[in-house]
Amino acid sequence: MPGPASRHPAIFLAHGAPLLLDDALWMRELAAWGRALPRPRSILMLSAHWEEAPAALSATTPVPLVYDFYGFDEKYYQVQYPAPPAPELAARVRALCSAARIPSADSQRGLDHGAWVPLVPMYPESDVPVLQLSLPRLDPRTLFALGRALAPLRDEGVLIVGSGFLTHNLRAIDWEGQAPPPRWASDFDEWTADALRRGDLDALFDYRAKAPGVRESLPTHEHFMPLFVTLGAAGETEEPTFSIEGWWLGSLTKRSVQFG
Repeated sequence: MPGPASRHPAIFLAHGAPLLLDDALWMRELAAWGRALPRPRSILMLSAHWEEAPAALSATTPVPLVYDFYGFDEKYYQVQYPAPPAPELAARVRALCSAARIPSADSQRGLDHGAWVPLVPMYPESDVPVLQLSLPRLDPRTLFALGRALAPLRDEGVLIVGSGFLTHNLRAIDWEGQAPPPRWASDFDEWTADALRRGDLDALFDYRAKAPGVRESLPTHEHFMPLFVTLGAAGETEEPTFSIEGWWLGSLTKRSVQFG
C-alpha cells in the first residue's frame, strides 16, 4: 500500500458549460493544473449533474458520453472523450461504500459534461481510467460522510474530483463577460474561501443560513454539493489551495480547490 507521501490530492473544480472548451484562458489554467497534479492511476468524478440514490456507479464498459445540455452548437455534441473504464476502481468504491453502510448501485450511464468537459484539458490524452459516482442526496453531511468513506482511495493512486460551481445563477450570466461580479456573488465566494481556509466545517454545513448572498448565488444547490465530497476526502490537517480563481460570464466564480 502506498504511504502518505504518495497520497493523491482531493479536488473541487468549477466545471463550466461546454462553452468552456472555447475559453482559451480557462483551458490553459485547467491544463496547467492537470500537469501539476501527480499522475493518477484512475479518477473518481462526482458531478453536480448526476443526482441518483443510492449512490450509482457509471458504466465499467465503454459507453457514449452523456451530452446533458440543450441548445448549443452542434460541435459540442461531437466532442469525444474515450477514457478507459475503471472496473477495478468500481469494485473498490462498492467495497468502501459497503464498509461505511452507504448503499450503492451499478448503472450503464456514461460520463456527463460535469465530468468530461474539465477532463478534456486536464487529461487530453484520455488515457486515465475514469469512474463517475452519483450524488445520492443534496445534503452536506451525507456527502461529507461519502467523501470520508472514499478517502482511502487517495492512498491507492486515485484522484477524487468534486465537479460543480461555488456560484451558479444562470439568470445572472453576463454573456458579454464584461461586467464585474455582482456583490452577492463576490460576497458568497469570499465567505466560502474564508470558511475553507479556516476549516470551519460547521459554517460550511450550515451555509444556507450563514453565507451572504447564498440565495442569489445558488437558486438551486446541486452545484455546491460536490464540494462536500472533496471536504470529506480531505485530511483534517490539510489546508486548501485555490488552484484556479477568477470569474466567468460575470457571476460564475472559477474558484477551484485542492487538498493535498
